[in-house]
Amino acid sequence: MTPGFDMEKRGMTDARTEKDMDPGVVERVGFLRKTLHAHSRRYHALDDPEISDAAYDRMMRELIDLESRFPSLASPDSPSVRVGAPPLEKFNTSLHLVPMLSLDNGFSGQDVIAFDQRVKKILKDPGPVTYTAEPKVDGLAVNLFYEDRALKTAATRGDGIRGELITENVKTIPSVPLSLSDAGKTPLPRRLEVRGEALMSREGFSRLNRKRIQDSLPPFANPRNAAAGSLRQLDSRVAAGRPLEFLCYGTGMADGLDIPSQWEVLAALGRMGFQTSGLAARVEKIEDVFDFYADLEKKRRDLPYEIDGIVIKVDDLSLRPILGRTSKSPRWALAYKFQNVQETTRILDIEVQVGRLGTLTPVALLEPVRLGGAMVSRATLHNEDEIRRKDIKIGDEVFAQRAGDVIPEVVKALVSKRSGNETDFVMPRRCPSCGSRAARLPGEAARRCLNSACPAQSRARIAHFASKKAFDIRGLGQRLIDRFVDEGIVSSFADIFDMDRARVEKIEGMGEKSANNLFASIEKSKTIPFASFLYALGIRHVGENAAKILAARFKNLEGLMAASTRELEKIPGIGPVVGKSATAFFAGRENAAVIRRLLENGVNIIEDPGEGRDASFGVFSGKTFVITGSFSGMPRREIKQMIEARGGRTASSVSSKTDFLLAGKSPGSKLEKARSKGVSVMGEEEFREALSME
Repeated sequence: MTPGFDMEKRGMTDARTEKDMDPGVVERVGFLRKTLHAHSRRYHALDDPEISDAAYDRMMRELIDLESRFPSLASPDSPSVRVGAPPLEKFNTSLHLVPMLSLDNGFSGQDVIAFDQRVKKILKDPGPVTYTAEPKVDGLAVNLFYEDRALKTAATRGDGIRGELITENVKTIPSVPLSLSDAGKTPLPRRLEVRGEALMSREGFSRLNRKRIQDSLPPFANPRNAAAGSLRQLDSRVAAGRPLEFLCYGTGMADGLDIPSQWEVLAALGRMGFQTSGLAARVEKIEDVFDFYADLEKKRRDLPYEIDGIVIKVDDLSLRPILGRTSKSPRWALAYKFQNVQETTRILDIEVQVGRLGTLTPVALLEPVRLGGAMVSRATLHNEDEIRRKDIKIGDEVFAQRAGDVIPEVVKALVSKRSGNETDFVMPRRCPSCGSRAARLPGEAARRCLNSACPAQSRARIAHFASKKAFDIRGLGQRLIDRFVDEGIVSSFADIFDMDRARVEKIEGMGEKSANNLFASIEKSKTIPFASFLYALGIRHVGENAAKILAARFKNLEGLMAASTRELEKIPGIGPVVGKSATAFFAGRENAAVIRRLLENGVNIIEDPGEGRDASFGVFSGKTFVITGSFSGMPRREIKQMIEARGGRTASSVSSKTDFLLAGKSPGSKLEKARSKGVSVMGEEEFREALSME
């Protein structure tokens, strides 16, 4: 039910003043909005339309005409916003109230059984666990935030903590409710995050590509890319013209939503006006998951949208806090991927790449082949053991696939098609970049270059250091890094901050203007959040999420560098592997010297997460807290500063405007007053968890 009206009519105003407005206009606008919302829900969520598209369009045109003539009647939750709004200059970002973590992947039945065993081990209960099994839709993960029924913001997953705001684009998706419907017996929460996938159906994707080809535009590679590209348009009117849909799969923050299971969450979301897959199943034991998987894999090609597996979730929501999460993924869910579509190609050669940590990775150079909508000419071979196990030779005809529908890999060699001209690949015992010894360390499958000054490692470390999630040095890409290393201008990332400007300007293609831009970007990058600094150092096993956890736990770099392995491994989401790696890194003299040099060159680490940022994007942005009771190790003055640094404010008494009562020990009468007014109560542990999400 896509509106078929002239969008240029929006913005036209009547010559009459607002005081001339007929009282019946307000009533008519309200009626149109309510009616259009209801029919949109019947069409998109219930698949049971009661009026024709033409009748729907006539009502929409009338509503737009009235809103244009009487601007004071405009409303952010009006169905008319679906046609798009004026273009944005850029996307802002927003913190998710509850992190949008990625899921661990399973590719075999053994992975699923292992997941079930881990769940039972943590719960200390060997009995069967009830799960929900749902299709894993291949779209763009989106977080919708509702407050007092109305859709306030929509954001991408981003890094799981903060995503790009794409609200205006998402409002154009017909299956996204702009206002929540009554959920039957379930009271609507005051604040609610709804998670789901923005997608494009196969039919909509084909229709869009036919139109693009007719307009002499390049077609999209696949539905997921088309959906993601549509939602990242600064002009939401472009998104409004794309056949986008939204399927929800769960919630994040659900303030006051008293529902005990994932199964019932899906049902409640359906009642609120959201579209779900309709294919989920509740299973009483893990073995039943395999029947669901096999059945859905058979139906996969006949579904209106693309899926790449199933998602298994512990159904009982009360068990999720007990199961917890790692730095990247919840322990209560697993993505069980389908076997990937494979294609035949030939290995032309095998080269070895050297990573920033010295890992030597064999990479197959392939005859170009299309996999999952993209042309692929390179595929990982992982390590020498994998090559030997799969009996892969140079010149082999092979099956290739995108592992997890993402990373190209060689699955197997077609031995029966060998001509006898194929050659064995021998993993080099010396680094192909520097010639130093490459060894296999005990317990590792990969061979590593042991020369920390290896040029290939240095190039990769510099690129990592300058990347967007680290120091974010604009203009310093891999090509320029290679030139700088070749010319001897830099040999490590510590050299970036004292490069010789005159030598840089002499690099072919640079010149004074380009050099000025680069050095301005370098200077700007010197002020950096603690978590980004840690990530930039390239500590083994310390990725983006682990860096954020460490930065949230320690107030400054000195405190982290002085921490013991035992202290680090006790931090939720860190564990012994990351803890041991971090302490070993900071114990190294060379690493300490590099850090000291960075600081001497003017690098300013923002140690307090509240400093150097816009508090309006804080985790407590716009929220009012009342603090009561006593807290262990946190004076009230410090708690107040923490709240205010993250965009919140504090008040002395509970009122209807209070968002949270932060209750410590012996909270007194304020607790009862908060409960009587329906104010959310947050304990000390929840407060600390909220702080650690930033």
